[in-house]
Amino acid sequence: MNELARLDRLVQQTADRLAGQQVGTVVAGLAGGAVQIHGAGRTSPGGGVPGPRTLFEIGSVTKVFTSIVLARLVLDGSVELDAPLAEVLADARPGGATVPSRGDTPITLRHLATHTSGLPRLPRGMTATALLRPNKPDPYAHCTAAHVLDGLARTRLRADPGRAFRYSNLGAGLLGLALAHRAGTGYEELVTREVCTPLGLVDTCLHPDAAQAERMAHGHTAGARPVPHWDLADIPGMGGLRSTAADLAILLRAQLAAEHEPDAPLSPAITLTRETRHRVNPFAWMHLGWLGHRLHTQQGGHLQIWHNGETGGFRSFVAFDPEKQVGVVVLANTRRSVDAAGTALLRTLQNEFAAA
Repeated sequence: MNELARLDRLVQQTADRLAGQQVGTVVAGLAGGAVQIHGAGRTSPGGGVPGPRTLFEIGSVTKVFTSIVLARLVLDGSVELDAPLAEVLADARPGGATVPSRGDTPITLRHLATHTSGLPRLPRGMTATALLRPNKPDPYAHCTAAHVLDGLARTRLRADPGRAFRYSNLGAGLLGLALAHRAGTGYEELVTREVCTPLGLVDTCLHPDAAQAERMAHGHTAGARPVPHWDLADIPGMGGLRSTAADLAILLRAQLAAEHEPDAPLSPAITLTRETRHRVNPFAWMHLGWLGHRLHTQQGGHLQIWHNGETGGFRSFVAFDPEKQVGVVVLANTRRSVDAAGTALLRTLQNEFAAA
């Protein structure tokens, strides 16, 4: 069996296995320059089989796009990586934005992208349990810029900025808000300009048009009950994008190409996102937007750069190994984790395929 056929078989097997746990799923595998994508299950109980161009909510995988935008704006001189958030948002509202502080270091854009700001996980007034209620409309619907900035002024930091990794949706949402404000445009337009257009991504968006809406999967709880879509109001940079396996495979190809194609459209920004690193523990670290870890097995050291995502009715997992030039995308329209399946497929590709 040649390598393309082997890749095709492994991707199809993963999609088929997940179909027993999800309403619908699409899996992409990248190896040796090839890409294979397969779907299984249904876009909804009465819908068709999802495919490469079916749109899913990708949740926190959105943070990867937000951080690439940050890197692009840093490289073109629009912002500085270590610019204080308070300065970027200084004229975002009458009287300016009040950003909490602790110690002598202000919260910077770097801190927001690496989850080292000290900010709590959620905007003030929100609780984790509110995100888990089945059939609940978008729990972030009230998070307008005014509401979030009002809450930010009354937020206490959990650690000194730059000192400790504390995953913060609020921080990533503020990063997207700040970058859009600095660019003088909306978040969706900014992502389109800085990421989608250079890469040729045609279906990554906040608000699907009529044609895209027809290809949008319906979300479901872990028990397969339909749930409403989430939009995340004015902080979509933390998790509001919709995308497809086809678009995310292109994104991963760009991540892999950055290792040996420095002149490719996004390679300088991708390189900057991965050059920036905050150590989480001896085995894991945080880049701008991406998490990374290296696990040592009998087959050797496995590098995994990754992010996952979750909304009310969707789960996502995107990961790659730039050393072995392999990657995976897993999208599902059920709120049941796909991380284990995605990690297992990546490990199989790492073991069975080697970069030429």
